[in-house]
Amino acid sequence: MKDRDELLLQLRPQIESAVVQASTLPDEQFQNLTLRPVILLQNDLLLEAFRNYVQKHKNVFYDMSIEKRMAYIENAVQKDMKFRNSLKGMIIGQFTLKEYSYYITNSSALNKCMMDLVKNRLQSNIQLLDKLSAV
Repeated sequence: MKDRDELLLQLRPQIESAVVQASTLPDEQFQNLTLRPVILLQNDLLLEAFRNYVQKHKNVFYDMSIEKRMAYIENAVQKDMKFRNSLKGMIIGQFTLKEYSYYITNSSALNKCMMDLVKNRLQSNIQLLDKLSAV
């Protein structure tokens, strides 16, 4: 039987542009080898979590211009601590034990990076967050 870490790694998509070289800093390696693949893997869940967030906040998101929607996403991810912690949990839960050990040594900087990646992912999928797509 394969262990949890092996199975998690097998699930992750390969990101060809996530190049890691000997000179790459450890946090950047973690970003490219762990955060980006995990966030891509969790894309549908992250989108659904955001749709739920919008619904719980009276769907005002759907009446906004694109610029305001982008700011709404940023504000939700960066400032709403309950939502932010939920997103972090969706990502951290996909870490291997070794990755988690690294993460806890520098969680503050890695959380910032993680939330920037999540914000960018949600914003780049803004068309999928249209009210018609949410049905």
